Amino acid sequence: MNSKERLLATWKGQATDHIPLTFQCFGNPVPQQLRWTSRDQEDAREVRRWYTKRLEHIHTLPVPWTLEDEFQRVRSWLSLGVDDLIDVSIPWSVHPEVRWTNFRREPNGAKPYPVLVREYQTPEGTLRHQVHHTGEEMGEGWVIQPNQVSLMEDFNIPRGVEHAVSSPEDVPHIRYLYAPPDKEADQWLDQRMERIVPFAREQGVAVQAWAAFGMDAVVWLCGTEGAILLAMDEPKAFAELMEIVTATDLARIELAARHPGIDLIVERGWYSSTDFWSPALFDRYLVDHVRRLADLSHRYGKLFCYTVTTGVEVLGPRLIDAGVDVLYFIDPLLDGIPMEKARDLLSSRMCLVGGANAITLATRDRKMIEAEVCQAVAALGPSERFILHPIDALFPDTPWEGVEMLIEVWQKVRSGL
Repeated sequence: MNSKERLLATWKGQATDHIPLTFQCFGNPVPQQLRWTSRDQEDAREVRRWYTKRLEHIHTLPVPWTLEDEFQRVRSWLSLGVDDLIDVSIPWSVHPEVRWTNFRREPNGAKPYPVLVREYQTPEGTLRHQVHHTGEEMGEGWVIQPNQVSLMEDFNIPRGVEHAVSSPEDVPHIRYLYAPPDKEADQWLDQRMERIVPFAREQGVAVQAWAAFGMDAVVWLCGTEGAILLAMDEPKAFAELMEIVTATDLARIELAARHPGIDLIVERGWYSSTDFWSPALFDRYLVDHVRRLADLSHRYGKLFCYTVTTGVEVLGPRLIDAGVDVLYFIDPLLDGIPMEKARDLLSSRMCLVGGANAITLATRDRKMIEAEVCQAVAALGPSERFILHPIDALFPDTPWEGVEMLIEVWQKVRSGL
């Protein structure tokens, strides 16, 4: 089987030649033999760390990551016997009548940081978004804070001075800023897929589209505390915000799902877990949202994947009932769900991805890595709906030695069921 055939079969619960192993790359260092020279316009640089196009549109990388880099990363993983996917991050649009101004306010008060400000002029009035520009050294390989206020960005949450949605009155403006993909976005995807499809076919790899933000968008827009308080204190405004996000998520999914070269539709849900939301609020605001996105994906014959790393014991059955086919991720370390419980609750109806953690790889402790992998494979492997994956990504502080240990253990145990 090639990589795409193996992953497609596992997503559907069909027999394969072995349990797949995948990784997501978020700036992890790689050894000399796995580096290459990448050319960005006139400049040539050695690629010492791996990333993914999943990060496109929402993060600022410290170095460029081209589509050719994405392809070379895929080739490199395949050369190690590991499965990989090509990532496509589906764009959204801004209403054509929206204008904005960026400016910077110098420190004034208790916090010694300047404030980045973006003021949007929308058809319904002005919206202001303000974020402290902390400017700290992130360390080699990590994403960096941009020099302007991006609408969707993890850096904004802890550094927010005035979030994009700071009151119920701000909600209607969001429909102009997080809008369905326009003709330009459609053309962008067509051009991207013209390059991806021949490569994916030649290498026998699957393509996954990151096409929906869901509750992640809400937390980016409101901040963590602001989102929760809005949901509890202003349910009408929160429901309106969720509907705006859902409408654009549906449009992004449709753009992706109608393309024959895309195999899996993925929704982000890192900020949708029980670390943030009670099961009652999840049921009230998110279950129907996920069901609508999954139904649309299925109408186009695509499988639908949801990403959440904690609270899976509570949320997993709800996601299955909403139509989710693949779950990113089952985390034995930070979530603490026993693999046997995950098997009994979820694996008969959903493909589970995870079973290991990148923190364990950082220990370089072969016995710990082996114990984690063996437990996951023994519990979840027989379901034929399991993909081994260290959660949630390989980071700049993930040592390659730990990655090598995981690969070696996986090669040893994957066929010993």
